[in-house]
Amino acid sequence: MSLSDIEIARKAKKKHIKEIASKLNLEESDLRPYGHHIAKIDMESINKISNKKSKLVLVTAITPTPAGEGKTTTSVGLSDGLCKIGKQSIVCLREPSLGPSFGMKGGAAGGGYAQVIPMEHINLHFTGDFHAITSANNLLASLIDNHIYWGNKLGIDSRRVSWKRCVDLNDRALREININLGGISNGFPRIDGFNITVASEVMAIFCLASDLKDLERRLGNITIAYTREKKPILARDLKAEGPMTVLLKQALMPNLVQTLENNPAIIHGGPFANIAHGCNSVIATKTSLKISDYVVTEAGFGADLGAEKFLNIKCRKADLSPDAVVIVATIRALKMHGGITKDNLNKENIEAVKSGISNLNRHVNNIRKFGLPVVVAINHFVADTENEMNVLKDECNKINVKAIVCKHWSLGGEGTIELANEIVELTNKDNTFKFLYEDKISLFEKIKIIAKEIYDANDVVADKKIMDQLKQFENNGYGDFPICVAKTQYSFSIDPSLKGAPSGHSIPIREVRLSSGAEFIVVICGEIMTMPGLPSVPAANSIKLNSNGEIEGLF
Repeated sequence: MSLSDIEIARKAKKKHIKEIASKLNLEESDLRPYGHHIAKIDMESINKISNKKSKLVLVTAITPTPAGEGKTTTSVGLSDGLCKIGKQSIVCLREPSLGPSFGMKGGAAGGGYAQVIPMEHINLHFTGDFHAITSANNLLASLIDNHIYWGNKLGIDSRRVSWKRCVDLNDRALREININLGGISNGFPRIDGFNITVASEVMAIFCLASDLKDLERRLGNITIAYTREKKPILARDLKAEGPMTVLLKQALMPNLVQTLENNPAIIHGGPFANIAHGCNSVIATKTSLKISDYVVTEAGFGADLGAEKFLNIKCRKADLSPDAVVIVATIRALKMHGGITKDNLNKENIEAVKSGISNLNRHVNNIRKFGLPVVVAINHFVADTENEMNVLKDECNKINVKAIVCKHWSLGGEGTIELANEIVELTNKDNTFKFLYEDKISLFEKIKIIAKEIYDANDVVADKKIMDQLKQFENNGYGDFPICVAKTQYSFSIDPSLKGAPSGHSIPIREVRLSSGAEFIVVICGEIMTMPGLPSVPAANSIKLNSNGEIEGLF
């Protein structure tokens, strides 16, 4: 009987975090320890390190299915594989949210023998970064209602408060609430709501800020409300950016941990990719590029969401240029895209694999539109047959992309040596990285380009109210902002049941939101929610402490 992820993690021989830091030429004095195996890297130490020519590798995936793809596992395995072949490598990941950990998707520490540890801490409270982000977000919310209560000198129209509270849990009951009830002493009643913390603008700002000064500037630029004359009110009008920055000062330092093979990992920030921009912090990525020769990072969900936002938003804002892209696929997931149900995935089905490859091909072609070299990593499962893997390799050869079987789940870094060697080769080649759209075109044109080029949609549907909002954003000086699409992660379309590579569909825009601090426009499409709900049987039901005080049920 194979061990669970958490059992494997418990058996790991962890090294003291100062030993991990020494692999990156960091001194003990550069660290802010959180026990023996976790530390934050001091910001002053980071600023003293000179930039160097490191290689940045993005790991993304096909459209997710219940069968699993394994971006985080592959990212960890690839970084371990690069270390196996003698390269200095670090894996740079997002922090997991408590929403999925106690909901349905699960944690984000990898799996099998390709994990970051200590996984229980990473998947739960970790270093408290998300709590700090939640507190900063809700401090701003309380300052808004307090200002209205004490005379409202700014003339905030309580019907036009756009700032929501947040909590890092799935709770559909909080999507829309009434606040300030109970009489005069409690304030002026109004409708409010909650986002999940990982969809909040503070999270986005946290992950896009280049330093504390930039963090404070962005926080001050948050649009929180409007007057009756529709004049925007910013967080700086409430003098909120100072105390919010204070709450986030400690959190902004990136977190250093290790893989099961005692190789370094930085885990910092964690916006969702289906409702936010889906990348770890700019500070973490740039720190990693300073201290390691190879940096392996991931973007959430499929390449149509996470990778598109990594390339069009994060790279644009942080002046980053990736050297290569890995697209993770599994035989199981391709079968589901080929029309096979989850119950029948363990049976060989060549035709289903061939049919499902249309989804992989679309993602490969999309990445090539950015001018980047790409390789396919086949995340191996024991039920995969040689025939199925050979078919996948042959089909990939037809579009001139290499597909490499990776067994990191069972073998750790040893299982990704071939992929690691391919990455070394790809990153030594010249690429012609470019953004999908330019800053100066209209916001609606940017949306249409994403819909057409990435989703293969024929049309974007937006009513007059949406078009007027976009025009108002442009008139207010936000026309150069990139687009952050919020839509289902399960399909190129807005219909999660449409697997494979649907074409010719329409993308209806339900709502657009200004994130003036994060410096992008959120475009909400279809039924996607910025506060998810729990499934009928949440993961929380099976999580508990055993008689030894150890956590059970957490993967």
